[in-house]
Amino acid sequence: MKKTLLLGITALALGALAFQPNQADAYRGNPSIYGPNYSQERHTQTEQAFDNKDYNAWKNLMQGRGNVSRVINQDNFSDFAKMHELMLQGKVQEANQIREQLGLGLGMGPNFSR
Repeated sequence: MKKTLLLGITALALGALAFQPNQADAYRGNPSIYGPNYSQERHTQTEQAFDNKDYNAWKNLMQGRGNVSRVINQDNFSDFAKMHELMLQGKVQEANQIREQLGLGLGMGPNFSR
């Protein structure tokens, strides 16, 4: 009886931890919510990189952080910038189509390797 009760409590605790919201989930895919690395200066630089379709400037700002820096490359950056523009315009469905084509927000992008 005690063993069953202990196993049940352990399973409940582990389940609660598994479904706990992740801080990163709060801003992923929503341009109106700032992420943990936000600063006004970095935001301005990032927006300039998107506006100018400047992959190298964006890459330097990202510093290899996140799955997005493994998925986005010189060849698909213009699509990524277009996705960003659509999100800012509130065209979420169109942006999500590009997001899916790029392999973003799906857990692992097409260029993801372990």
